[in-house]
Amino acid sequence: MAYGFDTLQIHAGAVPDPATGARQTPIYQTTAYVFRDADHAAALFNLQEVGYIYSRLTNPTVAVLAERIATLEGGQGAVCCSSGHAAQLMALFPLMAPGRNIVASSRLYGGTITQFSQTIKRFGWSAKFVDFDDLDAVKAAIDDDTRAVFCESIANPGGYITDLDAISAISDAAGIPLIVDNTSATPYLCNPIEHGATLVVHSTTKYLTGNGTVMGGCVVDSGKFDWSASDKFPSLSEPEPAYHGLKFHETFGALAFTFHGIAIGLRDLGMTMNPQAAHYTLMGIETLSLRMERHVQNAEKIAGWLEGHDAVDYVTYAGLKSSPYYDRIERICPKGAGGLFTIALKGGYDACIKFVDNLEIFSHVANLGDTRSLVIHSASTTHRQLTAEQQEAAGAGPSVVRISIGIEDPKDLIADLEQALAKAGA
Repeated sequence: MAYGFDTLQIHAGAVPDPATGARQTPIYQTTAYVFRDADHAAALFNLQEVGYIYSRLTNPTVAVLAERIATLEGGQGAVCCSSGHAAQLMALFPLMAPGRNIVASSRLYGGTITQFSQTIKRFGWSAKFVDFDDLDAVKAAIDDDTRAVFCESIANPGGYITDLDAISAISDAAGIPLIVDNTSATPYLCNPIEHGATLVVHSTTKYLTGNGTVMGGCVVDSGKFDWSASDKFPSLSEPEPAYHGLKFHETFGALAFTFHGIAIGLRDLGMTMNPQAAHYTLMGIETLSLRMERHVQNAEKIAGWLEGHDAVDYVTYAGLKSSPYYDRIERICPKGAGGLFTIALKGGYDACIKFVDNLEIFSHVANLGDTRSLVIHSASTTHRQLTAEQQEAAGAGPSVVRISIGIEDPKDLIADLEQALAKAGA
């Protein structure tokens, strides 16, 4: 039977605990698991049997979360890890090698741009940043060493919606996977796999958990990519020395990437999600659809009000009819454009600082996707490491403030914004 989203967000991946009958998924706070016998242990270590060995690799609480997110995203499998940044490295790790590159959207979270433009160079990898609204530029950036195309479904901080259908057509033609960060949209608003994504990554820290309590990340595998169609992805198509020549794609088929992420990625990189974090995120996902509906309702109302305010130069929310991305909502994000956007203040940098400092309900934090409304001046914080050109390309210039709309009473949020804007312009 095919269940609806609201049912799956509560039940997918979980059954009553067989030992106790506990209805909520327990926190399995353990490092290791007892083997039935020596043959059982050997089969687990040879990847001949699925089970639990050591919590760096797999944990029952974390496994429920991975299955739930994979189900909501329409994927074959998923690997949970310690943060969204960890998820990005986990997604790239089986694909890349020294000298290889990725083609990435210039409209990405500032920390992702730093990770891709600076940190991955230490592995011998590189990234080419392109405006993903310029499809010809995306095509031109792909070369023989490109191993992935990377973008966000709803871009952080600007809330821009990527034309995933057009981008996936380009990656498909090049025979390389499309990786989509779906953090800002969540699977409730957008299903990147339906639009051709090979892999979906999340910072589960944000909307999936929804309450600002724990860090986490997830990589979802669509199971649809043919890793053996070329010699570009030897980690998945060629014999793996650590497992006596096992070929992941040949052996595990649609789950090849997921098994590699656990058996190689978590084994050697060790970016493991802890079971308590998984527990908090599972509880958060139970109300995901309800929260996202309110995030969207509030964002539409507040973005419309801000667009008409004398102190505001522009608002980037895709849910506004004035947005160049408005026509993509019905096709890419049919349930709404999310709760994230930016505003530019006519008073520039100084007005932004005064505005942020005078808000009362909005919390000034380096986070988004909370039930609480959040705000940050990206140019002086999350995007501070970028050049002025990179800040502008990412939609995080000096006069821009990122706003993450929560689920409070919208009248109270508007009143708070009004008083802070008045003080910023005083």
